Amino acid sequence: MRRPFIAGNWKMHLDRGGAVALAAGIARRAAEFPSVDLAVCPPFVYLDAVGAAIAGSSLGLGAQNMCAEPQGAFTGEISAAMLTNVGCKYVILGHSERRAIYKESNADVNRKLLAALAAQLTPIVCVGELLSEREAGRTKEVVAEQFAGSFAGVSAEQMVRCVIAYEPVWAIGTGKVATPEQAEEVHRDLRGLIEVRYNSGIADQIRIQYGGSVKPDNAKSLLSQPNIDGALVGGASLKVDDFLGIAAGAQS
Repeated sequence: MRRPFIAGNWKMHLDRGGAVALAAGIARRAAEFPSVDLAVCPPFVYLDAVGAAIAGSSLGLGAQNMCAEPQGAFTGEISAAMLTNVGCKYVILGHSERRAIYKESNADVNRKLLAALAAQLTPIVCVGELLSEREAGRTKEVVAEQFAGSFAGVSAEQMVRCVIAYEPVWAIGTGKVATPEQAEEVHRDLRGLIEVRYNSGIADQIRIQYGGSVKPDNAKSLLSQPNIDGALVGGASLKVDDFLGIAAGAQS
């Protein structure tokens, strides 16, 4: 049985005080959800403060991105070792905004993924199609291509340490949500890709989150699907009650 995993991606929101207050508010209530893994991913500059605010709780700390290089002259970048040094357990890689706005390729995501695994971070690797690609009937093709490129060279032992997040780009921050059936279809296809590359045992272990305008009122219907194992939450992760309302949907 895969344990549900709800992670909040705070993106470029909040100030230091707001980040600490939000993290502390979630951490205080995290124990109410013993059957769900919870994590928050604040902006880089607040990782240390948020880490201190959630210390001693079951709430995990994650980052929104990282550099594939271990150190060096890479102005503005953050290494995997820096993330683990401030207490990060997770890192989001290949988010659609990184792919679309900053032109990160599957090969870029793959290099970061391998570096994250080497640093003992749990990567949350994002895949998902544009609206134009869905309308053209290319969802399955696009997701398979992103999976193949992003996970190139990943061993079976490494794969079981990864999380995948399916986020249809057309549903992120738009208020549109894939129906539970649409989301489940892609999650099922992803699990099939893992089974073909590795085996059914490994495919059964991998947690696949859904991301795209998840809210408390739609969480339960999405998370009740057999291949949806959690959520990568954007806007709703910025309010304690909304984020934990999604956790409640996972627990039920």
